[in-house]
Amino acid sequence: MKRFHVHLHVQDLDQSIAFYSRLFAAAPVRIERDYAKWMLDDPRLNFAISTRGAAPGVDHLGFQVDEASELGELKARAQAADMALLDEGATTCCYARSEKHWVTDPQGIAWEHFHTLGDIAVFREADAASGACCAAACC
Repeated sequence: MKRFHVHLHVQDLDQSIAFYSRLFAAAPVRIERDYAKWMLDDPRLNFAISTRGAAPGVDHLGFQVDEASELGELKARAQAADMALLDEGATTCCYARSEKHWVTDPQGIAWEHFHTLGDIAVFREADAASGACCAAACC
């Protein structure tokens, strides 16, 4: 089953966590120094916010899937429609290990299709290994 995904960049994480927790009547399932995520069931939504962006607003939209076969279906659909596809394959981002690919709509909005395989302790393993910190291009 698919879950809609929204990732927003925010300026004040604590203020945004308080706002969205009241809006959703639920606490985030994960909070880090630069990131928070809610996994809602009604509606099925993976809603994430982070301070790792330039301007506040929508970073990207997407679909999280429960099964690898669903990810394959989304990828096949994008390829059949001749959408330019960025296939990341196995990757780490947003405190998770995932399989994912991206497409971009005609307005330039990125759509992420991903299957989460598990949690990790850092935002992105490449950042931890190099000590680098950079703007999120994922999750």
